[in-house]
Amino acid sequence: MKCWRGRCRRKEQHRRATLRAKLTLSTIAMLTIGITAAMWVNTVGIRHYMVANIDNDLIASRDGLQRTGLTRDQIEAIGAIADLSGQFATKNRSSRTLFTVVGRDGKAAPFGRVAPDAIQRALADAVPDAAALARRDEPIDVTAQGTGYRVTALSLSGPDGLLLLVANSTTAVTQTMHKVVRMVLIVGTILVACLGAATFFGARRRLHPLEDMVETASAIAEGCPQGLGLSRRVASPGHRRNGGEVEQLRTALNTMLQQLETAFVTREHAAGQLRRFIADASHELRTPLAAIRGYLQLDEKGMFKDEAERARAMGRMNAEAERMARLVDELLALARLDQRPRLRPAPVDLACVARGAAADLSAQQPGRPVELSLPADCLVLADEPTLHQIVSNLLANVRIHTPADARVRVTVAEEDGHGVLRVADEGPGMPPRDAERIFDRFFRTGGAEGSGLGMAVVRAAVDAHGGTVRVTTAPGAGLTVAVSLPRP
Repeated sequence: MKCWRGRCRRKEQHRRATLRAKLTLSTIAMLTIGITAAMWVNTVGIRHYMVANIDNDLIASRDGLQRTGLTRDQIEAIGAIADLSGQFATKNRSSRTLFTVVGRDGKAAPFGRVAPDAIQRALADAVPDAAALARRDEPIDVTAQGTGYRVTALSLSGPDGLLLLVANSTTAVTQTMHKVVRMVLIVGTILVACLGAATFFGARRRLHPLEDMVETASAIAEGCPQGLGLSRRVASPGHRRNGGEVEQLRTALNTMLQQLETAFVTREHAAGQLRRFIADASHELRTPLAAIRGYLQLDEKGMFKDEAERARAMGRMNAEAERMARLVDELLALARLDQRPRLRPAPVDLACVARGAAADLSAQQPGRPVELSLPADCLVLADEPTLHQIVSNLLANVRIHTPADARVRVTVAEEDGHGVLRVADEGPGMPPRDAERIFDRFFRTGGAEGSGLGMAVVRAAVDAHGGTVRVTTAPGAGLTVAVSLPRP
């Protein structure tokens, strides 16, 4: 017992942990991908915006310088003034905008009397083709001494063919990008952690009904001893608000378990009935067989001294043989109906069948009053031989279980699209407890004659036709059996 419970609990916990882990990991993976994509888009957008501002400044400076039409003489004058003031070089180094004069050989040239410094020479060397850059509208990216720049160029007026490079450092852009990436990583990590925890605990709460279903199904599948049988159900989550699919799954599982339990109970009940049926049939068959065997043994021993005794014994054996034949016929009829055979229903006149069966009863018991209330015709959809058997068994039940002078009324009518046959007698009737078992096989009240199979055959035959049969009775009030069959 402990081993079974432990194994079931471990399996249930393993399934639970696996499903939760899969949901949590898949959610975290999707969140990570989404945050990474958003970070990449934001970073690219911010860099594009900042670089666009730098380019706008460079283009504005280039266009302004082009409009001035600077010549080499003017540059030398500006350089002289800057040399005298000693401020140009300082401003050139401290400003984010860097100017560099480039000669035809692509090398940095002096700016007036100011010689190019290391940064200017590195910038001139980093530009692959200054002349092509001057013809280009958009600035380009270059790297000089480990620092990134956006560079554009313009041609200076004069025969020397000098070019002026105008560059802005992108160090601020890089630093801003690093800060943005760092911030996004920190915020993204915190967000992923929070959402992952929320997903884990949310999945735990949402999967609780599914865990109950798994536990219930596993318990039933593994034998579920001591009260964990098919009667177990998945409890309603109650105060928990679950999605419609989970509730539908719970309802479907409970419905399936209910059907399985009903089928199991029905099978057990059918098996019990079969065992009782076999025992009753064996008992009923054993009685006539024992009687016939006894008479045969007496005849073998010469116990019948005269022909009268022999004739009486033969009559008794014939009677028991007929009784056994009727019992076997009824058993075969029940077995055939239990297999739900394919009947061949056709329009049959119920009134005509009832009229013929009543005539047979009058011939067998001339002293019994028989009242008929039959229409000219009443067609029902039935298998004719089986319908004859139904009506004959109802009247045989009256003949066997009521006094020979008890009145019987046979009525046929059409009600609600069905043909209804009623057989009512004025016999002793039955108490309610016996009336509930009237359709049981081999059921007989008191010391009544018959095999106890006639009404069982009626019930099985009516069910095979898709009809209904009802009994109304009370002690001293007679018995009324109503059979309803569909009309064509």
